[in-house]
Amino acid sequence: MAKLIETYACVPSTERGRGILISGDPKTNAFMYCNGRSVIIRYLDRPLDVEVYAEHAYQTTVARFSPNGEWIASADVSGTIRIYGTHNGFVLKNEFRVLSGRIDDIQWSADGMRIVASGDGKGKSFVRAFMWDSGSNVGEFDGHSRRVLSCAFKPTRPFRIVSCGEDFLVNFYEGPPFKFKQSHRDHSNFVNCVRFSPDGNKFITVSSDKRGLLYDGKTAEVKGELSKEDAHTGSIYAVSWSPDSKQVLTVSADKTAKIWTISDDFNGTLSKTLTCPGSGGVEDMLVGCLWQNDYIVTVSLGGTIYLYSASDLDKDPTILCGHMKNVNSLAVLTKGPEKAILSSSYDGLIFKWLRGFGYNGKLERGDKNQIKCLAAVDEEIMSSGFDNKIWRIPLNGEECSEADIIDIGSQPKDLSLAINNHELALISIETGVVLLKGTQVLASVELGFTVSACAISPDGDEAIVGGQDGKLHMYSVKGDTLSEEAVLEKHRGAITVIRYSPDVSMFASADANREAVVWDRASREVKLKNMLYHTARINSLAWSPDNKMVATGSLDTCVIVYEIDKPASSRTTVKGANLGGVYSVAFVDEKTVISSGEDACIRLWEITPQ
Repeated sequence: MAKLIETYACVPSTERGRGILISGDPKTNAFMYCNGRSVIIRYLDRPLDVEVYAEHAYQTTVARFSPNGEWIASADVSGTIRIYGTHNGFVLKNEFRVLSGRIDDIQWSADGMRIVASGDGKGKSFVRAFMWDSGSNVGEFDGHSRRVLSCAFKPTRPFRIVSCGEDFLVNFYEGPPFKFKQSHRDHSNFVNCVRFSPDGNKFITVSSDKRGLLYDGKTAEVKGELSKEDAHTGSIYAVSWSPDSKQVLTVSADKTAKIWTISDDFNGTLSKTLTCPGSGGVEDMLVGCLWQNDYIVTVSLGGTIYLYSASDLDKDPTILCGHMKNVNSLAVLTKGPEKAILSSSYDGLIFKWLRGFGYNGKLERGDKNQIKCLAAVDEEIMSSGFDNKIWRIPLNGEECSEADIIDIGSQPKDLSLAINNHELALISIETGVVLLKGTQVLASVELGFTVSACAISPDGDEAIVGGQDGKLHMYSVKGDTLSEEAVLEKHRGAITVIRYSPDVSMFASADANREAVVWDRASREVKLKNMLYHTARINSLAWSPDNKMVATGSLDTCVIVYEIDKPASSRTTVKGANLGGVYSVAFVDEKTVISSGEDACIRLWEITPQ
């Protein structure tokens, strides 16, 4: 049996030059955002509680709670909206194809009966409002000529809808059924976001022209704007009202968030500027925001979420961090009372996590080159990418020291550190292997077959190299020389991963034809066979610290845990461990497996053998 213990959530997907729209449910402190095909639901007062809705067929863009908090509507790039319950496993209520292109914003009416969506479409179909239960249209929305980035439903009667977008227009519709009433072209650039105040008396639009304009909620007349003296110096991407309708929060490409007090005469004066902690790079531009209860939330282009207390703005924010792209490698540091988990993602980031605590820091690698492989011992991290380079990064306590970079001249396929002699490392390349000692290339060996995986024993005196042909080649390592000792044939697909057991009495291998095999090292005989329960390529394999279990992670989204002294049929399967495929697995302790993959999330599973 497998039980989910913790999820280290991915952060929102972001795009340079675009805002993102996050939303929440004030009753429960839940807030939502999108990454890939997932909708991530978290809680402002307990960030480690994470739920994921993963039923969209296409990349998701925006999600909203219904006014009563019982339903969620989420949209994707295909123009589809799915409506599902928030309790008992996200049971689907309805699915509608709303627009012919990407949906950028959706809003519920205050009575929860109607939904308006805006985005990209064919012809002039950029906005649509419909009944949430039947999908029938409740109006016509003319007046836009380009993608509509944001829309808003007036939260009080009489109902009104406002939309804005890339044609610099702000359009106002009366209804229902809704009809075009008037249009404003007071902005001189993309209008990125529009929001009604909770009392319905005002609405505000913010734009890439660095201005925020305030309107009468009933007549749509332009009444005022945010003070130009304290204005943002970059595009304003998003805006959110305070619950009492007296203040607004704006975020901008100038890397600041500003809180404005809105007077009765519709003018905004600056009351506080929030500068989020960061390096000041492009990734620190702020692209999303939410004001919910006493929480002020901002999101950076790098995906980092900052949680401020609205009642104590001088207090340092809580920082929620995570991966944005697929997490392809995991490693566990065994020293210390808390076993730190390291994860690396396709976009070149390495994060550190602690069980029960979550995010514990980012390990800067010095560049943002994509990481393909990661290995770690307690004193060192080793990584490779797609640039023919190996990074050896010493770990001093919590910090990474200056990295040594070795160019091996070919793209690394796999890497393995000799744990007891971690000066030694084996790197597999297309035509053979490279043996490293520290930063020195001891040997570069052509092996005469196409190499796909490798492993070096903890003491560094043996190497196993897997080929595209499914064969395992065993070599003795003496100095800079590799001597072939045996060739093992059992696999029927390209070898994808090889791992020695912690006591080095066994090793395990897996292939692209979905089979794993456990071998006895001394006799080189198969110890556990028929490990053929995945339905797709096996990407990763890990041993438990007590040598009793092997876990495999596959493109089929599953993790399977086998017990060495029992038949493969008495396995434990974690279905849907990572949406889109499991790329890496590791054991934290004898009963806890971690998995990561395409969905950029990291999950801890407690395994109870059957």
